[in-house]
Amino acid sequence: MSGWLITNARLVNEGEQREGDLRIKRGRIDQIGSQLKARSGETVVDAQGRFLLPGMIDDQVHFREPGLTRKGNIASESRAAVAGGITSYLEMPDTSPPTTTRLALADKFSRASGRSTANYSFYLGASKDNSGEIQALKPHEACGIMVSMASATNQLRVDEVRILAEIFRQAPVLVAIHCEDMPTIEANLAAARSRHGNRIPAAAHAEIRSGEACLKSSSLAVQLAQEHGTRLHVLRLSTAEELKLFQPGPMAGKQITAEACIHHLYFIDADHDNLGNLIKCNPSIKSGDDRRALRGALKDGRLDIIATDHAPHLLREKSGNYDSAATGMPLVQYALPVAWSLVASRTLSPESLAEKLAHNPARRFDIRERGFIREGFWADLVLLDPKERTVVNRQPMLSQCGWTPFADRKLAARVAATWVNGNLVWRDGLLTGIVPGQRLEFDRPK
Repeated sequence: MSGWLITNARLVNEGEQREGDLRIKRGRIDQIGSQLKARSGETVVDAQGRFLLPGMIDDQVHFREPGLTRKGNIASESRAAVAGGITSYLEMPDTSPPTTTRLALADKFSRASGRSTANYSFYLGASKDNSGEIQALKPHEACGIMVSMASATNQLRVDEVRILAEIFRQAPVLVAIHCEDMPTIEANLAAARSRHGNRIPAAAHAEIRSGEACLKSSSLAVQLAQEHGTRLHVLRLSTAEELKLFQPGPMAGKQITAEACIHHLYFIDADHDNLGNLIKCNPSIKSGDDRRALRGALKDGRLDIIATDHAPHLLREKSGNYDSAATGMPLVQYALPVAWSLVASRTLSPESLAEKLAHNPARRFDIRERGFIREGFWADLVLLDPKERTVVNRQPMLSQCGWTPFADRKLAARVAATWVNGNLVWRDGLLTGIVPGQRLEFDRPK
């Protein structure tokens, strides 16, 4: 493994910016300083004053393998991820078969080994009848337990209070949860059908998967976590009302945390007028007021993490009517340029964005030696040019599904280079072909 010397960078890390150089040796950050001299065999990259950030740790992606590989797979989606500044990801259990057993979990790790360009771990999915698997799980075997109170897959839907309480009481690791109340959604859908028949417009999705459905479910999850002392992480917040459930301030010491996804921070419900079902997702994209509240909660700390919820589907699967159009969209390839819009709009500083994208995911999931620019840590790094915009249509789509909701847009910054474990995997719009992804390790009791 060759060494690297990155010079003249603006390093963004742990609440500060500093101009300096960084040396990579044997896959790790070997030295941080100023006016470092190149050693024999090192490749020198002049950052020219651009930002050097810790690589994004995306704590929720759907890479579709096994069973749904017409949409994407570990190899294709991890390539798209590094193009977007993501160097590690945590993958969801809604594959076919779903990842609800330790055997299925081991199969995913086997599939990722040698094929993932980014580092990886996987959730064990909770179901109505796998409490034995959850109890048997060792803390190092999975990034967390994933619970969905409104899964499109019945096998993964857990919304009975008795079963939820059992999971919250028994979970040996952090519980991540998707919160929407299905009875409310079903009633809203029936009302929409009575108004529109079989011609429900895409814009009705925000009324069907409503704020009320989100708040009712999130409130129950938070209440159960408080009762059972569960380490809970609430995914995909989309409404202003839900934010009252969470505490502002630094993440340290919080038992219950929450996050938002880039599409809920970027789009609003009115965008359905132009994009239709392409941006149909669960939870739905809400109003401009909700987006404004989410952005404010990033600033005051009620939202601790930003993720993608990357969920690729073939374009034909998104092109039908409301009932048939799949939910979810591909997001990883443009993750950091889209997130940087929060810096461009002065919602967050570069330091705060690094905290939401890298530091806090590493802390919350106990990820070992990643998420920070520190000597001795793995060299998972992104060189970002804030002065050059990403013109989406000039890049090939790397996700296997072949499309993006950001088509025809100019995004706020450009990922100039990405290193994973000290290997250059993306530079100036091209993949290098190196596949260095490793299984993530955790600082947890054995």
